[in-house]
Amino acid sequence: MSLTDYTIPTDIALNTDLYELTMAQGFWESGLKDAQGCFNVFFRDNPFEGGYAIACGTGQIPDLIENFIYDDASISYLAELEAPGGGKLFKPEFLEYLAGHRLGVSVWAAPEGSVVFPREPIVRVQGPIIDCQLVETALLNLVNFQTLVATKTARVVQAAEGHPVSDFGLRRAQGPDGGLAVARASYVGGASSTSNVLAGKIYGIPVFGTHAHSWVMSFPSEIEAFRAFAATSPKNCVLLVDTYDVEQGVQNAIKVGIEMEERGERLSAIRIDSGDLARLSKHARAAFDAAGLEYVKISASNDLDEYTIQSLFAQGAPIDSFGVGTKLATCDPQPSLGGVYKLAAIKRGEHDEWQSVMKISEQFYKRTIPGIQHVIRYYDDADCPMGDEIVVDDVKMETQRRAVDVIDPLTKYDFSSYEARELLVQVVEDGFRKGEPESLEDARRRCKDELMHLDPAVKRFLNPQSYPVGLECGLARFRDELVRKELGED
Repeated sequence: MSLTDYTIPTDIALNTDLYELTMAQGFWESGLKDAQGCFNVFFRDNPFEGGYAIACGTGQIPDLIENFIYDDASISYLAELEAPGGGKLFKPEFLEYLAGHRLGVSVWAAPEGSVVFPREPIVRVQGPIIDCQLVETALLNLVNFQTLVATKTARVVQAAEGHPVSDFGLRRAQGPDGGLAVARASYVGGASSTSNVLAGKIYGIPVFGTHAHSWVMSFPSEIEAFRAFAATSPKNCVLLVDTYDVEQGVQNAIKVGIEMEERGERLSAIRIDSGDLARLSKHARAAFDAAGLEYVKISASNDLDEYTIQSLFAQGAPIDSFGVGTKLATCDPQPSLGGVYKLAAIKRGEHDEWQSVMKISEQFYKRTIPGIQHVIRYYDDADCPMGDEIVVDDVKMETQRRAVDVIDPLTKYDFSSYEARELLVQVVEDGFRKGEPESLEDARRRCKDELMHLDPAVKRFLNPQSYPVGLECGLARFRDELVRKELGED
């Protein structure tokens, strides 16, 4: 597979779970071909036991919808699939319906970089139920992982206290496409650069990198390796000093730094990739300062995450920047967000009314919220978010200021003194992009701004405060009535 296959996915409509297609055929054959559906994407718990998540991947939804087409090769492949019980899995008439079919859905989504919370829809998809079903897996694949990565990165950036963080995760990412997603989402989440050159080309993300241990080991001595690298990259000279002995490596870097000064050049930084980073960075800072090279920066890597970075600063480590790889790319210790895509309303016939539906489930935790939903976010005079309210289509924003907690019915919220704004923005209308696409820089700025205004108690790593998310009171009552009706308690 060539690299262009990762950047221009021609088989995007087949990037799905098989049951999306078998259900689509079932809808087509069961008289629901013209039914309309409304689905919501949401997650049930904040990742990393934190207090928030950062929406990411939503900016690519318009491209997904507009390019979701079954070409001749896709139809030919589907036509050859065998059913477990014998015969072809898909009927020729259904495949004829799919051939060249374009999705007619409309989509509302939280803009990339937005702070989002459990249970509230971060994407709403509305349109022909077949189309809504067909796009489910690809949409979740787009949003789940990137939201997780952006959230992880935001936490790492918070721990770094304004010092640059670079994504070093490509070699540990889940394949080439995973590496691209990590680079994109980590930039939205606040990373300053990436080591992934392809991501730099595609997304315009700043790229960063210097040399590895193999460079040093290729020369007869470390000092010769440093001198050679300074000669070939005088404007991008960061020396890796832990191939053999860090303290000796620092001394060799100082010698090269002084030699570069004499040529009118400057050593940019050193990088430490192993050992006691707090102790070694303190030694390096003292040594460079004593040599008159106060401008030389210290960069650290080696299986870092938000907790190790926080610990390093607590120990007074004078580290100027961080390369974060494995634990960022794999989102350690949580490998998935768990975002789901659930039907909330259906219109079975052209002249029928919308009917709110919900998944009851034997587990209360998995019960969904019925209706065509909007999220109203409330802000105080300092533009800080104070809570979110989930409302349905027939509820006017200006009349709703009180809510019932989305999980605990005994907890109530009063938002009457705050300004109301709707979170979800329409990005697709009847299958086509609505409005101009945002840049990654826009999403990155939004993430930084929203986190700056978010209550520090919600952002803390240990036992964060829960951000208020509630249901409009009438919606809460309706959901309870629907549960009782479905369980036969009325």
